[in-house]
Amino acid sequence: MKAQESMPTTKVERSAKFVKTGFQIGGNYLKHYSKKLFNPALSREELNADNASDIYNSLSELKGSALKIAQMLSMDKNILPKAYVDKFTQSQYNAPPLSGPLIVRTFTKNFGKTPERIYDKFNIKSTHAASIGQVHEAMLNGKKLAVKIQYPGVGDSISSDLKLVKPFAFRLLGMSEKELNIYIKEVEERLLEETDYELEVRRSIQFAKACSQLSNVVFPTYYPELSGSRIITMDWIEGMHLKEFLQTKPSQELKNKIGQALWDFYNFQQHELRAVHADPHPGNFLITPNEKLGVIDFGCIKEMPDDFYEPFFSLTSTDLLEDKEATIQAFRQLEMILPNDSPAQVEFYYKAYKEMIGLFAKPYTTPTFDFSRAEFFTALYQYGEKIAKMPEFKQARGVKHFIYINRTNFGLYNILHELNATVRTDTFKPHIKLKASG
Repeated sequence: MKAQESMPTTKVERSAKFVKTGFQIGGNYLKHYSKKLFNPALSREELNADNASDIYNSLSELKGSALKIAQMLSMDKNILPKAYVDKFTQSQYNAPPLSGPLIVRTFTKNFGKTPERIYDKFNIKSTHAASIGQVHEAMLNGKKLAVKIQYPGVGDSISSDLKLVKPFAFRLLGMSEKELNIYIKEVEERLLEETDYELEVRRSIQFAKACSQLSNVVFPTYYPELSGSRIITMDWIEGMHLKEFLQTKPSQELKNKIGQALWDFYNFQQHELRAVHADPHPGNFLITPNEKLGVIDFGCIKEMPDDFYEPFFSLTSTDLLEDKEATIQAFRQLEMILPNDSPAQVEFYYKAYKEMIGLFAKPYTTPTFDFSRAEFFTALYQYGEKIAKMPEFKQARGVKHFIYINRTNFGLYNILHELNATVRTDTFKPHIKLKASG
């Protein structure tokens, strides 16, 4: 992939890029409707593919929060047409890397010296380039290191980028403005944390230590003295990303082992730490040569306050759903049912959310669960598509914590589905004080 020699960093440059992309998309629509005049049966597949390509190419050049949104949307497979998912999935593994001179400039700005003066060896060509930064290989004192370098201007452009992304999001997601604003505010807070590499190093050390008791999960050692606000140095972990791993046709036993490691990693954090690695896209994990799960990125962490954790996991992991009044009370606490809802609305949302949570919680209702079950995912996606078309769901509902907790759990489910893994789901259970009454 060709290296990117420059990157738009000012508000004006980035805004101009969005405007140009808007014109390209307008042109794609014109082309589509012109063809449709001669072929009324023409599907939107070509239009979706053209739009997805233009949007992705634009976001890839902009990087940062703009590309991160694409990455997040690629994981929500029931939200976007397939052409967008296929294109945006590239952002999970590879975006065009920045050129050598830009990397050297970042080092000089942060450390006052070039990478060659910090490490014994430094490969100026990146091995992976994603949304917030790219990774380079280095050597120091005989040890192989991974050096993550943040793209210039990423942290400073988050707020303005998200404002520019909004028109695309409106068109793609069909959300109300209020709902989209809640979503974007929460995304902005997490993205600001993700661009704080000093915070990431502290959290990475803290989470790696807390999760060290887990079987078959490994973490790199981090080096704060070789890290800074825009650079992270850690041990290099050898391994394959999920896509490469599955191409080797691993045994079902090994896929189950990796799936169990993933399940335990996420549920240990949710229930023992009340804070979770909220970026479960496959690019953040490696399967090591000794068959362990390597976790290589702790940039996005979502903490769960008690007033969210208690009602949410009571709904998924106790018999609370059998008690209508207690369930409605939990829905009110989570703002899924609102104070001004009429009795008819309360009944409508009670039934809709009960069905939704009943589906989502299926893995928690048995000691083991087979994530290869296509009918489970079909039911989830079909229900998602059904409610997306309902006018009742166009208004904002649910506390902001749902955005990243849903993303985390559905992301986990999707990876387990790709592995076709069967896992024990009773290894780390919620700690709940609430019980269904009666």
